[in-house]
Amino acid sequence: MSTTRTAPLQPTGREGGRFSQSPLVWMLTGIVGVGAVSGLTSAGGVVAVLGAVMAVAAYWAVMRFVARRSMPELAKSGAVPQTLFGAAIGFGFITVSMLMLLTEFSFAERPGNGLSIVASMAAMQVGAAVTEELLFRGLALQALEKLCGSWAALAITAAVFGGLHLANPDATLWTSTAIAIEAGVLLGAAFLWTRNIWFVVGLHFAWNTALGLIGIPVSGHASEGLMTTTPTGPGLLTGGEFGLEASIVPVIVSLLIAIPMLIAARRRGNLVPMRRRHS
Repeated sequence: MSTTRTAPLQPTGREGGRFSQSPLVWMLTGIVGVGAVSGLTSAGGVVAVLGAVMAVAAYWAVMRFVARRSMPELAKSGAVPQTLFGAAIGFGFITVSMLMLLTEFSFAERPGNGLSIVASMAAMQVGAAVTEELLFRGLALQALEKLCGSWAALAITAAVFGGLHLANPDATLWTSTAIAIEAGVLLGAAFLWTRNIWFVVGLHFAWNTALGLIGIPVSGHASEGLMTTTPTGPGLLTGGEFGLEASIVPVIVSLLIAIPMLIAARRRGNLVPMRRRHS
């Protein structure tokens, strides 16, 4: 009696398409693509801006050809006002936090060309804001909420975002927790509210740039801004060597901003419910 070997079944085009459209597949592919060019953003100057442009191109390519989904979050229409709106909230967040803590710092003017300092700081922070928001709010949050809903996705991305900052200079468990709440929750809430990457990029950019220009470390990284700012008060208020983001004050302020955003996101129907598994 003879036997005939059958070739293993190969996925059809439709099956292959479904596999690539799996949220985990396009999330991981996007992380690799955007992450591959993210190193350019730390170079500063024109290279950092070029890195941001390449990161957007990589994100677009993954969403277009792997996830095969539309990208309303990257819509060109309204991109400028959304970015400016986000930037206004970011600057406001840092301004309010600093005004509440003015007596806890000493300030001194730093020598140098002011225009050059601002341009250099802005270029570097554009790169950081764009790549981080594409990775965390564009890819991770949107993919995870398809799997487990918006609330779980927000919690997971916030925790991971904070955890990754443990590798930063002068980081502690508290600084990581503070970053998870301030950045992870606030930036996630901002995206869920608007469903617009440009808005969140503007918020993130203005936040980092404002801190840097004041001369306060950004997530533990020293800043050579327009001023030299030295903490004189207790670490719980000033954030110590890590910077303002480790202060309890911006943690509270960020929640006061994020909670109304999440309430508005729910009212707009922007939150994805948790998927129920049927037995």
